[in-house]
Amino acid sequence: MNALAAADLGAVLQLAPVQRAGIALLLAAVGLPVIGVVIVGLDIMPVRFAMMHVALLGIAVGLLTGLDPMLCALVACALSGAGVAPLARTPAGLSGAMGLLMSLAIAAALLLLAVSGVNASGAFALLWGSILSVGDADLVVLAALAVVVPALFWWKRRDVALLLYDRELAQVSGVPVRLLTTALLVLVAVAVAGAIKLTGALLVDALTLLPALAARRLGRSLWSITLWAVGIGVAVNLTGFLLALWLDWPPGPVLVLTAGAVVLASHLIPERRNSSWRAPASVPPVSSPSSH
Repeated sequence: MNALAAADLGAVLQLAPVQRAGIALLLAAVGLPVIGVVIVGLDIMPVRFAMMHVALLGIAVGLLTGLDPMLCALVACALSGAGVAPLARTPAGLSGAMGLLMSLAIAAALLLLAVSGVNASGAFALLWGSILSVGDADLVVLAALAVVVPALFWWKRRDVALLLYDRELAQVSGVPVRLLTTALLVLVAVAVAGAIKLTGALLVDALTLLPALAARRLGRSLWSITLWAVGIGVAVNLTGFLLALWLDWPPGPVLVLTAGAVVLASHLIPERRNSSWRAPASVPPVSSPSSH
């Protein structure tokens, strides 16, 4: 193991790309775990995979047109998220749509790359992520997510809690289910595209889903689960990044393993403490689920 000495690690932390990467991970830890709470709550796991394929199509379009590939990936994911929202009435219905979207997106991306003569390795390289190459535009996207996602959660906490609890109950309670679902799916899509630059498409879960899975074991309401997810995201991102720098290992896999260890550790908590914003189906909806 080729670990850095403390003095060497201190010198590395003074480098501008390393500092930008640290800021990016802190910003990501505020917004992306909240997205993970939405993914778990709505049971829309396949959306992540579909958006990774759509991101590849956006990157291909960016390489072909000369525009910023990651910006094109963000736009493509946002449009796709809004487009599939009408199909999100049930998780099963959304899964079928995601399968179709994945197939079409990867086929269109590969065809576009083959016909245009664009180097396909360049497109796939962007999907692997490179946290040390984070630029100002990436920081702007992550900062926007860090503000918009928690703000939307706080502003619409009752509606979000009802939607994650039961879609039909939310609808009869006056929640604009279709509009809110569309907004959440767009945020999920944009967040997945934004996280790709940090850890790569295959490791996006480290920033989004894994903190939410651990938080679900620790929180007793939607609000406490969200706070736990953000706290775990901050701890995992900083610990994983520093560990990767110290060991001189790739940051993405180290972040995933660190987050995975936290999820496994959370399962050591006795089952009786486990709670969710979702009540058992046998419980009558006397009152709204707690959002605090």
